[in-house]
Amino acid sequence: MTTTAAPGSLSPPAPQAHPAAHGAAAASFAALLGRLEYLGAADIENIRRAYRFADEAHLGQLRKNGDPYITHPIAVAAQCAEWKLDAQALMAALMHDAMEDCGVSKTELVERFGAPVADLVDGLTKLEKLAFDTREQNQAESFRKMLLAMAKDVRVILIKLADRTHNMRTMGDMPRSKWERISSETLEIYAPIAHRLGLNFTYRELQDLSFRFLHPWRYEILSKALNKSRTRRKDLIARVQREVEGAFARQGMSVRIVGREKTLYSVYRKMDSKHLSFSQVTDIYGFRIVVPDLTDCYTGMGLLHQLYKPVPGKFRDYVAIPKVNGYQSLHTTLIGPFGTNIEFQLRTHAMDVVAESGVAAHWLYKANEPGSDTTQRLGTQWLQSLLDIQQETHDASEFWDHIKIDLFPDAVYVFTPQSKILALPRGATVMDFAYAIHSGVGNRAVAARINGEQRPLRTELSNGDVVEIVTAENAEPNPAWLSFVKTGRARSKIRHHLKTLAQEKSHQLGERMLEQALRSEGIASLPTADGEHKATWDKLLRFTGNKSREELLSDIGMGKRIASMVGKKLAVLLSETGLKPDAVLISTERYAAGQDESVSQGVVSLDGSEGLSVQYARCCQPIPGDRIVGYLGRGEGLIVHSDDCPTGRRLLARDGERFLQVEWADEPVRPFETTVVVTVADGKGVLARVASAIAAAEADITHVDMGDEPAQTATDIRFSIAVRDRGHLAEVLRSLKRTPSVIKAQRFRAA
Repeated sequence: MTTTAAPGSLSPPAPQAHPAAHGAAAASFAALLGRLEYLGAADIENIRRAYRFADEAHLGQLRKNGDPYITHPIAVAAQCAEWKLDAQALMAALMHDAMEDCGVSKTELVERFGAPVADLVDGLTKLEKLAFDTREQNQAESFRKMLLAMAKDVRVILIKLADRTHNMRTMGDMPRSKWERISSETLEIYAPIAHRLGLNFTYRELQDLSFRFLHPWRYEILSKALNKSRTRRKDLIARVQREVEGAFARQGMSVRIVGREKTLYSVYRKMDSKHLSFSQVTDIYGFRIVVPDLTDCYTGMGLLHQLYKPVPGKFRDYVAIPKVNGYQSLHTTLIGPFGTNIEFQLRTHAMDVVAESGVAAHWLYKANEPGSDTTQRLGTQWLQSLLDIQQETHDASEFWDHIKIDLFPDAVYVFTPQSKILALPRGATVMDFAYAIHSGVGNRAVAARINGEQRPLRTELSNGDVVEIVTAENAEPNPAWLSFVKTGRARSKIRHHLKTLAQEKSHQLGERMLEQALRSEGIASLPTADGEHKATWDKLLRFTGNKSREELLSDIGMGKRIASMVGKKLAVLLSETGLKPDAVLISTERYAAGQDESVSQGVVSLDGSEGLSVQYARCCQPIPGDRIVGYLGRGEGLIVHSDDCPTGRRLLARDGERFLQVEWADEPVRPFETTVVVTVADGKGVLARVASAIAAAEADITHVDMGDEPAQTATDIRFSIAVRDRGHLAEVLRSLKRTPSVIKAQRFRAA
């Protein structure tokens, strides 16, 4: 890891031009050219052209430490050269700040260096020139732009990671006020992206640098403790290495053994999450063994398990089941000399290259051109997931939250019934699995079987689970799922569906309400949106301030507009076109409404299929057969109360113009929930007998509440049950009253 001075001594000097500054920049570029032996002469000449252009564009600009700004793009290009990226990527790395900081246009870059290079630079350019309400919104929209560019060409994110790595290496030159924000963003976003793309060396370096500048004091203390531990355990590590080398030599296996050490950040995270002291972290040291071919991985594992005893449950086979980012390796933890836990990783040379360089390994091997199947295989699944999220999430902060969730490393591997394997974040639930398969499966999920057993949809998944999703054609997402899903994909899919569904239902309800309000004005039906009535609708939309007819109808359905007021205005506008109100219709509507002036809009029929645009009040839980009224909550849609509900009566007295008449349809399409209170005499089997009586009356129990009080001679049990109507509820109550041990049964009404 590249480091600067100790955190406590970091203080940014005032920018000033150093005498040999430009010479140092030229020397840095010369060093970069020395790493480009893998490129042809024409490519190197194009890189020289890009350097001259960037040097001229940044002329006079200095970094915080006084160095010419061009030293930063050179350092970024040098990191890209380590990954053996192509000439276009190196040119874009040298010019990655030219558009953002120097006013260079994309058109100019296209003319000088071609469209592919210009597209890369544009993908790396933040949206600084647009006006955003908050820094987070700017950050989210800039990331959204980079994501779209990155989906077309993965080199965008590789250059961005090189840029962020160099900025973190030189963070000590920045004001302390910026350390926390930049380091937190790196730890939450860019380090996980590096991990997702298999850039493990970059991932570990970004974590350690972020830790250093987020918690300088903890970093320094832990660094000293690790140095002391390294000195104390030097003999132990040397002994283990000799013994392992000897075991492989006796078998005639040619291997490369490399000692490895946990990063400071991973040690700190383990101490913090498991509440351990430094001395209690026993697996700080480990070894990586690189073997000739795949079968040698398993042979080597057997040799190690004969040499030292394995720790149960600490074996991981990422060769047979690779991680999504392409990582393959065998992991095992063994009990070494003096009872010390030591982790070993076994992999082939090809696996080792991919493990350290991930997507960049594609260029290291020079397999194909950028954008080939190899590149896509390593990153496409995750990138597609992010694209799905950005397409369905329009709110910037919501998008940012989804992205952060979806960047967590994969930790749980589960199977479909067809033995296809899926990798999900630790803590993922059945619903995360369903949406990972397909949004249609998630939207229609009603039940699940895990390893052949029926389990709830909120069940957390474990490694090796075989999960089967049961779907129903008419099922829809439940808002309650948002409280337990873990992946950004599942969360964005659920929210998108619920918003779309609510908009559709609100539109349908608003159309019915406006048509009813118009009938009260003597006009039989809504005018069409096109043709001769288009001008009328345009005038109405200017009056209400809506952008479209659909938005206006949705607003009426959600209670943001009063249907009767919009109806009166529309009737006036129609009369201007020569359409006369029907006096007979006005009389009929007033008679049907009972001339009730407290309810100002027409009658709406309800059958339970209205979805999210209509809510049935929890305070009174109306069911078919009850007399009901509808309250247009502001932005909440239509809320239905029974007409004797105390809450509904208070709202009617205070906000009468927001009420409208509602009635039950002749044939409701679903059962409705209500609550009954059953008073029982204490005794064995009482709850089972009461539940059987409810089931015998063909009602479903959705919830049971027995309270927290200790058992008494007589106890109240509250049941939430689903019934068809008042007649069905009466059957349930009769069945309960005939049950032994039941003293009283009645419907619960809120005060």
